[in-house]
Order: sequence, then C-alpha cells, then structure tokens
Amino acid sequence: MIEEVIDLTGQGLDRDFMSALAPAREKLRVCIQCGTCTASCATSYAMDYTPRQLWRMIQLGLKDEVLNSKTLWLCSICYSCTLYCPQGIPLTETIGTLKRLAISERIRKYKESRNFYQAVVDTVRREGRMDEVQVMARYFLRTNLFMAVNYIPLALTMLSRGKVGLSLPKVVGPGRLDRLFRKVEELEGKR
Repeated sequence: MIEEVIDLTGQGLDRDFMSALAPAREKLRVCIQCGTCTASCATSYAMDYTPRQLWRMIQLGLKDEVLNSKTLWLCSICYSCTLYCPQGIPLTETIGTLKRLAISERIRKYKESRNFYQAVVDTVRREGRMDEVQVMARYFLRTNLFMAVNYIPLALTMLSRGKVGLSLPKVVGPGRLDRLFRKVEELEGKR
C-alpha cells in the first residue's frame, strides 16, 4: 500500500487558512483528533481524506489540498459529525464554508459536485424551498444538457408515482430570501 506524502516543511502552507473558517476557527484549533467525526460519517468510505484528516490538514494550513479535496463534495450534510464531536466543533458548517471557498477560488476539480451544490443553493434562494425538478434542470444546464436524456426514464417513473411534481406551492416566494442570502454573503466577507 502506497501512502501519500504531504510536505510540511513550510512551502505551500497557508498559516492564515484557518482564520477564514468562521465560526469554527477557534474550535478547530482544539480538535483532539479522536476520529468520532469519521466514525459517524456515512460517506467517509468514499472520501479521499476522512473528516478527521481534513480537520488536521486545516490545522496545518494545507489550503490547496483541502479545497481540492473530494471530501467536501461528498459530505451529505447530515450533521452526524457535529452532533457527536466531543469538542462541540461546528464541523458541518465548516464543510459548507469550505465549499463556498472552493467555489469562490474557482477550483475546477469535482465540477459536477460543485455544480449540483450551486444548483441547490440557487433553487432555494429563488423559490424559498427545494424543488427537485428545478435543481436537476439547473444542474444539467451547468454541466451537460445532453446528460439529462439518461435521466428521462427515472424522471417519468418518479412523476408517475407522485414522488416529484412539475410545480410546487410557493412557501416564501421568488426573491423573498434574497435579504437573508445577502446577509450571509456580507458575514462571509463576499460584499
């Protein structure tokens, strides 16, 4: 078994990386590397770095490795890691922050996952709730429109069984969450 070797001699380390990870930056410093986050993670088996490894890489300032990691995009946002963390670190929110950093830095790796994440955010911002049909339409428009053809049988089955509909009742309405999204962007320093 060949293990990846990461150079910790100082080149390529970003000592200020952790400071960009509000609200978790101070709590991440006290991560005891117990592995509870990894043990509770349902998708850790498919990640290139386990959650525990990811937190340690953040502590070390390995920004490029973290932001180019497949781990960010495989997180299912189930909050198990946050729930079971003995230090009370807001790990799930940190993954969200890392995703937004990767998007803002235009990291091209794992484009499909990033596009799906962005399609969900755009749909919720516009509609005030999840709309699976709209999410998938946005996703295919961002990635490959012709890929949608492969999903037609699944879409028809889901429609016939009432699992998805072509329209959802408006809960909040278009544009009503814009103020909330702008405030989040402001707090994250995007404005």
